[in-house]
Amino acid sequence: MPTSGFPAGTEGFPAVTEEGKGSHAGHTPGRRPVGTATEAALAWSGDPLLTSKVSVPVLPGTCVPRQRLLDRLSGGVNGPLTLVSGPAGAGKTTLAVSWAHLTTPPGPVAWLTLDTDDNAPGVFWSYVLEAFRRALPSLPATIGTPTSPDSIGRSLLVRLASAVEHLPHPVVLVLDDMAKAPGREVSKGLGFLLEHAGPQLRLVLIGRVDPRLPLHRYRAEGRLTEIRGADLTFTPDEAATLLRQHDPATTDSTVGTLTSRTEGWAAGLRLCALAMRKSGDPDGFARSFAASEHAVADYLLAEVLEVQPAATRKLLLRTSILDQVHPELANALTGRQDAEEILARLVREGAFVEPVADTRWCRFRPLFAKVLQAHLRSRRPGLAPRLHGRAARWLADAGRPAEALGHATAAGDWSYGAAEAVRNLMVGSLLAGPDEDRLPALFSRMPDDTPGVEPALVAGACRLAGRDLEGCRERLTAAERFMNSGSTPLGPEAGLTHALLKLLCESYGPESGATPGAAAEAMARNAGHMTARVAGGRTEEHPELTALRLHGLACALLRSGRLDDARRAFTDAVEACADDATHLVLHASFGKLALTESAVGALTAAEDHAVRSLTVADRHGMPPARRSGAGHLALAALSFERDDPRTARHHLERAMASPDAHDDPVMVAESAVLRSRLELTQGRWEAALTALGDPGQPPMTWPAERLAVARSHAVLAHGDHEAAVAALHGGDGDGPALTVALAHAHLAAGRIDRARRLLAHADRSHRSSLVDHVRIRLLRARIAMLGDDPRAAHAPLAQALDAARPEQLRRPFTEAGPWLRHLLERADGEDTSRLSRSWLSTRCPDGPRTPAFVEPLSGREREVLACVARMLSTNEIADELHLSVNTVKTHLRSVYRKLCVSRRREAVELGKELHLL
Repeated sequence: MPTSGFPAGTEGFPAVTEEGKGSHAGHTPGRRPVGTATEAALAWSGDPLLTSKVSVPVLPGTCVPRQRLLDRLSGGVNGPLTLVSGPAGAGKTTLAVSWAHLTTPPGPVAWLTLDTDDNAPGVFWSYVLEAFRRALPSLPATIGTPTSPDSIGRSLLVRLASAVEHLPHPVVLVLDDMAKAPGREVSKGLGFLLEHAGPQLRLVLIGRVDPRLPLHRYRAEGRLTEIRGADLTFTPDEAATLLRQHDPATTDSTVGTLTSRTEGWAAGLRLCALAMRKSGDPDGFARSFAASEHAVADYLLAEVLEVQPAATRKLLLRTSILDQVHPELANALTGRQDAEEILARLVREGAFVEPVADTRWCRFRPLFAKVLQAHLRSRRPGLAPRLHGRAARWLADAGRPAEALGHATAAGDWSYGAAEAVRNLMVGSLLAGPDEDRLPALFSRMPDDTPGVEPALVAGACRLAGRDLEGCRERLTAAERFMNSGSTPLGPEAGLTHALLKLLCESYGPESGATPGAAAEAMARNAGHMTARVAGGRTEEHPELTALRLHGLACALLRSGRLDDARRAFTDAVEACADDATHLVLHASFGKLALTESAVGALTAAEDHAVRSLTVADRHGMPPARRSGAGHLALAALSFERDDPRTARHHLERAMASPDAHDDPVMVAESAVLRSRLELTQGRWEAALTALGDPGQPPMTWPAERLAVARSHAVLAHGDHEAAVAALHGGDGDGPALTVALAHAHLAAGRIDRARRLLAHADRSHRSSLVDHVRIRLLRARIAMLGDDPRAAHAPLAQALDAARPEQLRRPFTEAGPWLRHLLERADGEDTSRLSRSWLSTRCPDGPRTPAFVEPLSGREREVLACVARMLSTNEIADELHLSVNTVKTHLRSVYRKLCVSRRREAVELGKELHLL
């Protein structure tokens, strides 16, 4: 081994001069004979020099060879000075011991482990000389020995430097824990030796703080190698090796958790590994912060806290409640004025206190902070809340409201915390993005009966963020009671917060007022006025306020059926989302804008905005509980209108996984309508009705109107004309979609004139959507066909095709009925350019291109049709498919209806033509 087998310098020493043989070379009582290390003793006291201090420590059994650091240390000892510095337990000594045992040093290693009693120059140099003599047994005895603990003669250092200078090979002197010998005389002597011992001396200093040497000069001259605390941090691979030395079954997840929690601190990892092995539940241990805190608490308290002066201990304990420590804040918490000096010293000593770059702030290592906090609770119960309260006010005065809020709530000072939240307009960010989880967590313990306007407003905002509309309304009512009492003067920020919450709550709630959306518009204006009253342009720092106001207004307009106004308001809300602080409202606004556009038939724009909504959510890693399903629902709706039921079902399922698909009235209605329409594509009219739920007596707002139209279609598919008409008379709505559906129901009942009048009325409405426009023209074409006037039907059919083609709107043609195929066939050769319908075809992923106006056959219907093609009778088909005869007849009727035929031969021929067979 390098420490024992290296050919120590037993020859080649120069002759010692007479001057060098001074009185120090003489024998004094207790001094050991030169060269017999086992008898070494302090010259003045006769106490033996401890062998353990001058021996290279034994290599730990669980040592992790860290080659990257061994290489750096080996490179460092090629120069005169290497400094290994870091906090307690960073692995400094272990690194040097590993290097001494596992590598090939350039020469003998003289090792000295220092204690606090070694600060006296005589003691220090006695041990240094002993370490040299053990590494270099032939070191001349004439160098001498200190004769006093308090001083040494300069000549001794001269003789030692001279002896080392003339060594035939290098010698490495390792001084471990230099912080325990910080005396000026010691450092001065060490500097002298370093300067005059020549290149053969390789000095390695290990300690928590930098020695009193001119490191800046050595650094500038390239004579210093530094291995600092950050270098000593265990990498994940090194941590995995260490932990698996204690328990080979340690999982990657456990390694990652403990490495993160300890920040790669060597002692922390070792202590956790030992505790984890005893716990019997390694993964549970790793998940518990308290367990790891307990594992290292004694070490940190003994090695870091207890060694500090009383003033420093007080500062550490009182400031442990902070995430970051500012000297002035530390003074405020301790009542002292020297916090900056103490913190600077702690940083220099690497006592688990680190500076925040380019600021006066510092931070504690998280595990250290947790230990200090536990110690504070134990030693001074009840002090922490008072410190939190004091910190909250200091931080608020310093313009750091977010941090102040955390300490105010930690102190249980709910009134002050809520007032700060409202005064700093933080409620908006709770609903729009950045504080979406933080604020509810901070105020989760606030009692419901906390008095005051601000606590009620904050509680209302937290309930709104949790989609508890009823709870939000209750808290807003409580806030209004306090406001009306006039007991406390309120700032404009409280008024703005109240107006905004009121608007947002209203946008999801039941409609009020005679004019749809009028109440929401009034609330939005009120919120705008309140915004202007906030002084100093502070609202410009909160773009989420404007975005939320516009989003709330747009939601109310959509719910009222004012689709064009809603589109504009959603567009304005999107544009108001100026930065990432508004990502929640941006995501929701894009989704609702897409849903609105799909309802009016702007399918291309709807698709674009739906994708943008989903992109925003993905980019910000939005959790499922905070995502809106509007984007997916819009994609489902537009896919259905483009006659792609399979894709529509996929997006509908994704939309239903979001919370607002179950409590937002527009989302609930739209998803129910889409489910119903998808059921109708399968011929399941009863299931279609069930999907729409109990008709009840809802106000005839837009969602209720959409449900009524869908319900009418479902019963009409069953052939119940009167029920279809009745379904549309449940309220006072008069939207064009309702009128078109009513015309459809009357037409199916044979009331052609009434249907024609209703279509004319709907066609004059400025609120008609593209879907309404196409359906009106198709119904007019149908009326012409009922009058046996195909030529008159061509014009409205051509208009419907022209209007629907840009958006690839196919579904109205699919749902028109069998007459449409006949009309298009009879139109062939007459006006092929205007009636071109190739775009109506859709291609299934696993099937041929199919005309959109032919309803797809179910799997069983295809099997029945295939049997028909084999010329099987009805009874034979029943036997073949294990069905009853009546069931086969039902399937045959469905096939005839969908293919618009009336005979078996026609069905088979068309089935072959459409590649259904």
